[in-house]
Amino acid sequence: MKAPVRELLHLFDLEQLEDNLFRGQTQANGQRSVFGGLVAGQALLAASRTVPEERPVHSLHAYFLRPGDFNVPIVYDVERIRDGKSFTTRRVKAIQHGRPIFSLAASYQVVEEGASHQAAMPDVPDPETLDTDQAIRLKLVERLPEQYRKDFLTERPVEFRPVTPLDPISPEPKAPVREVWFKVVDTVDASPVLHQALLAYCSDFGLMGTAMLPHGMNFWQANTQCASIDHAMWFHNDFRIDEWLLYRSDSPFAGGARGMNFGSIYRQDGTLVASVAQEGLMRQHRSDSPA
Repeated sequence: MKAPVRELLHLFDLEQLEDNLFRGQTQANGQRSVFGGLVAGQALLAASRTVPEERPVHSLHAYFLRPGDFNVPIVYDVERIRDGKSFTTRRVKAIQHGRPIFSLAASYQVVEEGASHQAAMPDVPDPETLDTDQAIRLKLVERLPEQYRKDFLTERPVEFRPVTPLDPISPEPKAPVREVWFKVVDTVDASPVLHQALLAYCSDFGLMGTAMLPHGMNFWQANTQCASIDHAMWFHNDFRIDEWLLYRSDSPFAGGARGMNFGSIYRQDGTLVASVAQEGLMRQHRSDSPA
């Protein structure tokens, strides 16, 4: 197994401290705080560890409360809200330094048959025909300050292949729409529960950036402050995180220093596997004022 994937799976190997108490490790990723997708994925996995596998998760709703500290682990306290005939509900509180940094509610349902329809997958090129994430980074690295280049080229556990590559260093205003293929770069031989947690992890990559596109903003700008505020997901169909998935996102609104983003995730055969919604902070400070 490739080292980055092995390290990623280690982060999702939660330690059980008590019946409803789990501990997850953190990881520095070049940001000021723990990556929100990691907290969401670990919290979902902690909740799922208290639910029978025959009741898969169908939705989660979460709030990011405080920045996570990647120097210490995160404790996940799971509350068993309800175990009904068809639905199970869990609430999770992620704790660091004695304070909650994140809260999540997740709902699970026994598998049932019912009426079915879905939105069609966009007509986009296959991922095999697109430039790899690493190839795109190599084209950009010489334009970065020296201190950022090593981290920028570090091998990653998830590969992203954008349908229309963007320039993250000198962005120009564009329509608030993104289409990106992604997958974990090695085989993940694990239960559907872990694949769902890893999808929650991946779903936070780049989503907030969709609302920033019309404004020529990005995470590299010193005067731009961005953070996820809330995150919701709905799981529709089976998938594997180590097979190509298309993430199509759009932003219908930004205002009040916040941006709204919606996403749809499809298997390569066109099956819709998940829907995502997120609002995030996108505050731009004056260049002559402190951040």
